[in-house]
Amino acid sequence: MICAAFVAFAYYGGFLPQNWGIAHAGVDFAQIINALYNDASGFYGTPLDVAASYIVLFTLYGAVLSASGAGQFFVDFSFAAFKRSRTAPGRTAVLSGFLLGTVSGSGTATAVSLGSITWPILRRAGYPQENAGGLLAASGIGAILSPPTLGAAAFIIAEYLQTSYLTVLIWACVPTLLYYLGIVFSVEADARRFGARAVDVERGSAWKLLLRGGYHFLSLAIIVVFLAMNIPPFAAVVYATGVAALFALVSNLVRGTGGPGRAVLEWARGLVDALSIGVRGALPVVAVCAAAGIITSTITKTGLGQELADALVQAAIAVSQDPTVILVLTVVFSALAVGVLGLAVPVTASFIIAWVVIGPALGELGVADAERAMFIFYYAVLSEVTPPTALAAVAAAAITGGRVIPTMMQAWKYTLPAFLVPIAFVLTDNGAALLLQSDVVTALWVLAASVVAVGALSVVTGGWLFGPVPAAVRLLFAPGALCLLYLEPPVVAVGLGFCALGVVAQLLFRRRNPLEESQFKEELDAD
Repeated sequence: MICAAFVAFAYYGGFLPQNWGIAHAGVDFAQIINALYNDASGFYGTPLDVAASYIVLFTLYGAVLSASGAGQFFVDFSFAAFKRSRTAPGRTAVLSGFLLGTVSGSGTATAVSLGSITWPILRRAGYPQENAGGLLAASGIGAILSPPTLGAAAFIIAEYLQTSYLTVLIWACVPTLLYYLGIVFSVEADARRFGARAVDVERGSAWKLLLRGGYHFLSLAIIVVFLAMNIPPFAAVVYATGVAALFALVSNLVRGTGGPGRAVLEWARGLVDALSIGVRGALPVVAVCAAAGIITSTITKTGLGQELADALVQAAIAVSQDPTVILVLTVVFSALAVGVLGLAVPVTASFIIAWVVIGPALGELGVADAERAMFIFYYAVLSEVTPPTALAAVAAAAITGGRVIPTMMQAWKYTLPAFLVPIAFVLTDNGAALLLQSDVVTALWVLAASVVAVGALSVVTGGWLFGPVPAAVRLLFAPGALCLLYLEPPVVAVGLGFCALGVVAQLLFRRRNPLEESQFKEELDAD
């Protein structure tokens, strides 16, 4: 329906009053067909080319890796790695989500797979249903953000910017680190705030598991190494798929009980099933890329993209003439626009459409290609945890049985740093350091400031620092985090000052209210 609406706009838009901003000169049927089939932005344009060349192959790789038993190994390894502690269940969910993301590459699918395994453990640990659902959703969408197998839009970024996929992976490293740090900080706070309990989960020694199933990491390493050797991504993933299938065969032969013939037969059946699952999993993405080609070609042909880009900038100019304010407002408007767009279309289509509309607006204000591409990519992904749709949160709520809206809000809480860090990409020149596009010294202090900012945001949302944090103290950390993410030294210094005041205020609060804190802990222990 969305594609039909854009085609109708291309055909009938010429009949709109010409004083309307979105009106155009009119496009006849022959021009529409030519744009859809012959233009580089059309049906057979870059998105569908990327889907056929890369996305299908990476989806097949994920299916083969999953069929080899990698998914269960990743979960078992995560459980074994953190042993027995009150924060271990939450940490396990986070690590499992990161590792399972290499298998699925879909945020909602990862949240469902993760929830079916880890929700019983989280429930035994005392996690409320909504908190657990939010954690599962946040961990799930990390699958699309995490190297070495980012979401489908990452391949399109590489094609649009004429750069290598490895370069896009490098750009994603620091934001991914900050994303998972934010979740881990929130897990640590929540485990203490509502009194999570340690849970015994027998998975054996992490080292023994690694020795027995560590070969599952080899195919992932092959992708990274081959990309570093400038081997094309499609070749790297083909080799990685072959290695994953070979190790699955060896594993069947070693552990098989019915003889080599039966082991080989079971392996062949599993491989065929995996390839079938992979192809079926790729079809929706291919369809989305084809549909996105229809939308982008009509936007380009009618000039609608440039009109909307100009409208974003003009809306900011209407508020202020200051260049910094204009940039800040345009970035905020752009973030909202991508978020709203993501409510209606999948992540890949959301990125493609937003690149055509919002990319030029940010480009007019001097934002570099890498920064605006990653900014749009992150907000397109975050639409999966953005109310009122928040598909990953809805899926997680179905697993935990929690209320949907509170689960969405918990997912938003866990992913809050991911909503703010991309804005830091584009506001200042130092934001490029978050994509490792700067000298070492700048990259180090920017990383340090961002880590402190993520920690401050976790205090604001989690309400815990050495103990329960009152609302008045949280109000000191909120502006501190925002100032730290502006990434200009004077503003960062102000942010550090706010955070230092917050720490001092919290220490004074603990000293003056020891009884209140002890009662708080007693209530948690009683629960």
